[in-house]
Amino acid sequence: MRALILPTLHDHTLETPPAMSRIEREVPESDEKAKLLKYYRDMLAIRRVEEACAKAYSQQKIGGFLHLYIGQEAVAVGAVAALQPNDYVMTTYRDHGLAYAKGMTSRAIMAELFAKETGCSKGLGGSMHFFDAANGMMGGWGIVGSHLPIATGMAFASKYRSDGRVCLCFYGDGAASIGAAHEAMSLAALWKLPVVFICENNMYSMGTPLSRSLSVEDTSQKALAYGMARDRFLGDDVLLIRERIGQAVRRAREESLPTLIEVRCYRYRGHSMSDPGLYRTKEEIEEFKQRDCLRLARAHLEKMGATEADFQNFEKSVKEEVDDAVKFADESPVFPAERLEEFNYID
Repeated sequence: MRALILPTLHDHTLETPPAMSRIEREVPESDEKAKLLKYYRDMLAIRRVEEACAKAYSQQKIGGFLHLYIGQEAVAVGAVAALQPNDYVMTTYRDHGLAYAKGMTSRAIMAELFAKETGCSKGLGGSMHFFDAANGMMGGWGIVGSHLPIATGMAFASKYRSDGRVCLCFYGDGAASIGAAHEAMSLAALWKLPVVFICENNMYSMGTPLSRSLSVEDTSQKALAYGMARDRFLGDDVLLIRERIGQAVRRAREESLPTLIEVRCYRYRGHSMSDPGLYRTKEEIEEFKQRDCLRLARAHLEKMGATEADFQNFEKSVKEEVDDAVKFADESPVFPAERLEEFNYID
């Protein structure tokens, strides 16, 4: 696949950034090393959690749907790095990675997937409905595009209360033409709300190439219809993602203006566990793996002095964390059926 030409747009004026390789761009300042080490570990942990989920699904420990985030880890980690702790995020049913990046523990993730009481939604939501209000994770949403109006409403509430919070709303390219998405963005622009809409464009929706579903494949251009700022870039460099989404977050917080961002990313697995991904070639997948987000972050860290021992320590600590999460989920109790009415009725 040819490299994309990715413009930056601010205040609706096209600006072309200088050409710069993601690997060869200037190494960050030394005070960034600790941050990048954290980003790397978070991305690695998300990937290993997802791999453990795939294994548990094959062992029938996880039922229902399971949508893995493998390949897109930099988007969640980089975006959350641009936020303040009390900011909101909400996303689609591919929600495990963002939940972890926003502070949810691997124990709470795995227990929810195992349908256990100790899960983030007491085992009642499952893979597609993660929720963690304490960390500002305002849900994974199962109906395509349904959560965009809710994000607009949350941003309206933040503006009404003057609490300074920003809402990041993630959605896939399959939701880009959903009516609710247009309504949400139209109102966000009209009312000047502090929300950032982020299209994680993996180029296939469920399994259909964009060329067969969209007349214009650059989904960020939809922002022009609403007089909204927009941006578009590749989703494999966690530092670039933090920087570019950070610009939109500042616009939302300081000027109460929305932004539409398209992040071009790539999932290595099928849409869900039932999808063998036969609509893609092995060569295409391997091409994208050559610029994998973990590989890019590691290259940055090696330039900053990180050693092989550092990366081995990361693998060891992440493995221990994931093994502990699986054990915790296995041993946790199922939510008692006689208490289900607590979540259906209220006096």
